[in-house]
Amino acid sequence: MPVFAVLLLLIPLIEIWLLIEIGGALGAFPTFLLLIASTVLGITLLRRLGFSTLMRAQRNINAGEMPAQALLEGSFIALGGILFLIPGFFTDALGLLLVLPPTRYLLLKFVLKRGLVMRGGFQQTTTTRSTQHPRDIEGEVVSRHEHAEKISSDRP
Repeated sequence: MPVFAVLLLLIPLIEIWLLIEIGGALGAFPTFLLLIASTVLGITLLRRLGFSTLMRAQRNINAGEMPAQALLEGSFIALGGILFLIPGFFTDALGLLLVLPPTRYLLLKFVLKRGLVMRGGFQQTTTTRSTQHPRDIEGEVVSRHEHAEKISSDRP
């Protein structure tokens, strides 16, 4: 929690310092236009990349695969979009790092390598719709070990 508190205090100070420096170099109106342009660029990138990531996650689901990587990338894109909505150059730079594919890929690789995302074993399940209650789903959970034993016992 102390890291979050430091960031909460540090980021606005960096933003104010950058706005003063850039505003002093360019002038108030060009700085304002640059902030608006960076926000529009960020929102455009967010819409375009967010939609393509959503479509990739949908393809993974349709193929019967877990869309974990696509969902994690989608989280980075969403966080980048939130950072673009906050006025300032520092948060825009951070948002750009999260939204652009090369830096997003490096961050994704770092997060997965460090194990910062919970990795869990998924179990195979079978489900059928209940005819009595359309919202109820009946299912059977088969653990990995039972599934592996069943496959090995089915072989001649």
